[in-house]
Amino acid sequence: MESAIPQHLRCPRTRAARASEDYTPPYPAWVARFNPTTTQVVMAYFGVQSRGGRHKALAALQPILDQLSLPDGPRHHDLAHHVDAQGYDTVVAIAYWDTLAPFHQWAAQTAVDGWWQASARFEEGVGYFREIFLPHVERFETLFSTPDKFEGVGVLASHLSGDIQEHGYWGGMRDRLPASQTDALGAGQASAGQRQPGPRVIVQGRDNVALIRSGQDWGETEGEERSLYLADIEPELRAGMDFLEQKGDSVGCHFNRYMHHIDRAGQPIEKSFGLSLWRTLEHMERWSESHPTHIAIFGTFMRVVQQMNFQLKLRLYHEVLVAKANEQMYEYVNCHPNTGVLRMAHAQTST
Repeated sequence: MESAIPQHLRCPRTRAARASEDYTPPYPAWVARFNPTTTQVVMAYFGVQSRGGRHKALAALQPILDQLSLPDGPRHHDLAHHVDAQGYDTVVAIAYWDTLAPFHQWAAQTAVDGWWQASARFEEGVGYFREIFLPHVERFETLFSTPDKFEGVGVLASHLSGDIQEHGYWGGMRDRLPASQTDALGAGQASAGQRQPGPRVIVQGRDNVALIRSGQDWGETEGEERSLYLADIEPELRAGMDFLEQKGDSVGCHFNRYMHHIDRAGQPIEKSFGLSLWRTLEHMERWSESHPTHIAIFGTFMRVVQQMNFQLKLRLYHEVLVAKANEQMYEYVNCHPNTGVLRMAHAQTST
């Protein structure tokens, strides 16, 4: 068994871990291992918001998908769809780079930056947004329930770890973050800057917001396991995701999207994930450890796991980051005021 924190990022702890040094987890799990030369990654969410179904939104996203194929584009991207609480279809391309220089070179191209800045974006009857995170490796972590398939930022990794120790207990997420060895990762201040008025809105980040992408892949499930996932687990998961989307501000969640993967033709794939941004890691932890909506998800999952005698084909994963203010960028064009962090910015402006 090995630590989730790679050797080159380990240091003497000044903040205690939640688990003892001799803790043994009840089941195996794995994390993505990155080349030690990787110091910072890019996790970029490029979205289109519209009414009229996912195919209309996907068609509007096509110029962005074309941009992702340009030189210095991402090493990997996913496509996902969500219908928000206001009834808007949202299609998002989630793109990943494992170094900053190619991302900045890609983003500065006229075909990319010029397209985003063009006034034509105001006249197309859809909303566009980009939410970009640039976390250092000390400030993000991954977790996988199986050792044979990467997802998300893990696709950029060099390999998966062996069995890791820091999981299977409340607080394991924090303990897997290298920065948590010495940093409380508490609430911080907004970076300098102003919201840009008009149909294009830029929102400044705040230190130590926490983003989680937590996914499920049920494509290989069969028989009883498949029925239990679709009839028991997924409804509880959806109820928790709906709570975070509609009432998440009451527990420190800035926004949540329960998204389903789609292919380039817009057809659903049997994979989903919740994407949520939190005021701090502590707010995320508090919800996961004690809120009834998450307790229901966790309890139902554990019941199904035991019923299946721990033999599952369901694949689970997540990636969590805690970002500094200057490691975030949010831009919204023609989007309704409850989109992403616009909800937070709108609330601040209204008070």
